[in-house]
Amino acid sequence: MGRAKEFDTESVLRKAMAVFGEHGYEGTSLAILLDQLGIARQSLYDTYGTKYDLFFSAIQLYMGDKTEVVVHLLSQPGSIKEAIAMIFNESVRVLTDPKLSKECFIMNSAIEQVPHHHEIKVFISANTERLELAFYKALVRAQEEGEIHSTEPELLSMARFLNHARLSLTFTAKTGASPDVLKDIVRTTLSILD
Repeated sequence: MGRAKEFDTESVLRKAMAVFGEHGYEGTSLAILLDQLGIARQSLYDTYGTKYDLFFSAIQLYMGDKTEVVVHLLSQPGSIKEAIAMIFNESVRVLTDPKLSKECFIMNSAIEQVPHHHEIKVFISANTERLELAFYKALVRAQEEGEIHSTEPELLSMARFLNHARLSLTFTAKTGASPDVLKDIVRTTLSILD
């Protein structure tokens, strides 16, 4: 019978998000992983498989968490404009907090790996479609409730734009943009709802 794990597997995945976010997939060596995750080599292999398996699991956890938050906020009763503003403002808050932003940067590493790993491409595409649909349904509801006045064909384009604007904040933050720049982007993005 194998020994019981002496670590929380989800906690280690969350640490892995930050490690891959900080160093990128290619720049993250096994030595860096073992040091920053605080687990033994055999434990890493036994629990997560290869470095790639750990990376993909971390991407799935990160995107799953973030997607659930967005979908939940967009499906709540109340103002859709306020819900969307909350989503964007929370993104800025997280991206400007050095302790929280590192794990967000795993998305940059994930995008770098899309040409090399079909399953990452499929996962990200499915996640993107789910988020676009959530934004679209929220915008339809906002239109039906008189909160926005866009026409039906515009709503899908707006949903896509909102989702991709939210994702691009991560890239912009990673390149060193100030909180004020991120807030300007959010303010302009939200203006499409007026």
